[in-house]
Amino acid sequence: MTAPTVVVHRSAELLAESVCARLVTALIDVQASGRTPSWVLTGGTIADRVHRAVAASPARDAVDWSRVDLWWGDERFLPSGAEERNETQARAALLDQLPLDPARVHPMPAADNGADDPEGAAASYADELAAAARTGRGDGSALFDVLMLGVGPDGHVASLFPGLPALSDDRPVAAVRDAPKPPPTRLTLTLGTLGRAREVWFIASGEEKAAAVHRALTGSDVVDTPAAGPRGLHRTRWLLDEAAASVDGTAR
Repeated sequence: MTAPTVVVHRSAELLAESVCARLVTALIDVQASGRTPSWVLTGGTIADRVHRAVAASPARDAVDWSRVDLWWGDERFLPSGAEERNETQARAALLDQLPLDPARVHPMPAADNGADDPEGAAASYADELAAAARTGRGDGSALFDVLMLGVGPDGHVASLFPGLPALSDDRPVAAVRDAPKPPPTRLTLTLGTLGRAREVWFIASGEEKAAAVHRALTGSDVVDTPAAGPRGLHRTRWLLDEAAASVDGTAR
């Protein structure tokens, strides 16, 4: 694993456009190599901007979207179609506009989708990941090509919050109860699974994220700042706007 690189953009809009361009290029490059790319989506305001930028980009048509595997890093354990679900937001902003193969789209289970409880839903998603791993991902260790993560003001990533048991869970997927951010019940990839990506991209926008970004990049303990944990097997990028890259209002 290499040291993280940091790229700062002047605004959230430019950040979203840049991430869009990077993503399209990454997917094209993987397909050109003869493999099927695997992309892990995240949620939040900046992710929504990225999704909308991809939807509006003429370059998106250079990707064969029928040969892209889609996964999620975390999800709110709510009924299908709930507005707060990351899946719902991603479909509205981008996925419903793409010629995807439904068999390659892997949303986390919903509360009304045959899952009796969040623990059972987490185990079900872990089984999907295991099935994907058995098909082979080239080097035997990577499950994903590009894994996107947002960063919360408290330093959380996916639904791994400071001090909660899921941080030390050694299973591929964990159920989270009593999350400090509503809704309290969630599903999340664990740190071990987040580390099975060729590239991990942290995407953060806004001054309220700056302190958490600074802690993660300066070696804070993962228990206090979960964003300090995930690293890509080949590359880790921090893609920021100037506000998120500031410390006490001063750009780094």
